Amino acid sequence: MNEPRLVIGPRGNVLTHDNLPPPHTQRWVAWRKAEIVTAVRGGLLSLEEACLRYMLTADELQSWSRAYARHGLNGLKALRLPDRA
Repeated sequence: MNEPRLVIGPRGNVLTHDNLPPPHTQRWVAWRKAEIVTAVRGGLLSLEEACLRYMLTADELQSWSRAYARHGLNGLKALRLPDRA
């Protein structure tokens, strides 16, 4: 597999396979989601590789990608729903 020359993450860092979130990440904060989206867009990971590595569905990852494209990091923040009484 040919690794791209340079993929810059959402926090301005160079992304590599070694500094992506760990495969068993369970807490998906906005910047971690953005790193995965950026890695896929930049060719560091394929959509299939990212889904397998992070146990995500293609629909979930594509929804992150759309939200990031439209709203940046704010679009990837989880919203807390009000408790139902």
